[in-house]
Amino acid sequence: FRSLTRSTTDYTRPETLRNYLESETPEFLINAAGFTGKPNVDACEIQKQECLQGNACFPGMLKNVCEEMGLPWGHVSSGCIYTGRRADGQGFREDDAPNFSFRQNNCSWYSGTKALGEEILTGAASCYLWRLRIPFDHRNNPRNYLSKLMQYERLLEAENSISNLDDFVQATWQTWQKKIPFGTYNVTNPGHITTRLVAQWIKESGVCDKDFQFFESEKEYFEEHFGKLCRFRKSNRHAVSVERSHHIDTVEVFENGVRNRFGDLDTFTACFGTTADLCHSGADLIGNRKARHLVVQ
Repeated sequence: FRSLTRSTTDYTRPETLRNYLESETPEFLINAAGFTGKPNVDACEIQKQECLQGNACFPGMLKNVCEEMGLPWGHVSSGCIYTGRRADGQGFREDDAPNFSFRQNNCSWYSGTKALGEEILTGAASCYLWRLRIPFDHRNNPRNYLSKLMQYERLLEAENSISNLDDFVQATWQTWQKKIPFGTYNVTNPGHITTRLVAQWIKESGVCDKDFQFFESEKEYFEEHFGKLCRFRKSNRHAVSVERSHHIDTVEVFENGVRNRFGDLDTFTACFGTTADLCHSGADLIGNRKARHLVVQ
């Protein structure tokens, strides 16, 4: 593997990226780049241009370059383009149209740009589109779902699908290794969780004995959290930014022989002992040889 970062190469310029790919001749490219905002996705409501460029325009440019060069690739997308469940009560499948996007005019800016990015990639040749949802692992990191729950003073109760990062990386890599058909795949752990259940598991694990507090309702959460954001104040650090309930099913990836870890409590508590490092801190795992697989981040 070789990791490509903007600090070394400005891959947002088509000609620069094309020249780099011609010199390195990778066998497969993984696009893990995107704009999520800092400290969290709330910033996307203010940095709209950067968010649109990173999540919609850049994947479109990458699609053109990869198709010109005949290079197969994979794009990390998001399950946040859905809200709730399907009409039949099941989780959303890969072929369900997004219902939390600009076309419904009901979404956050981040979700809208991710849905638009997928729309731009419709019909992309030799491309995997992997949907990640609420990533977590054993590292204490501001992006880690567990860290968020332990940091904020009040939480929003919601039902969501989640993705253990180690499982996500392994499953997405297997789609290429096993040469399963190109296309869209929901890559989350089986089933779903609720915020209260995760808080309970965190306490039972002994990692944190915090007395978790919850908003009385979703309405109260949105009024306090996004009301302040709309007035362009600094993002409220007292509420975890989980927009709404999202539940997607990992149907097609399972049907193609790619397995995520099963189980509920075992899946979640195991994160304190797993490792997930897609780019290995940017190191070239092939040593001095040219890397066969390129990760854009």
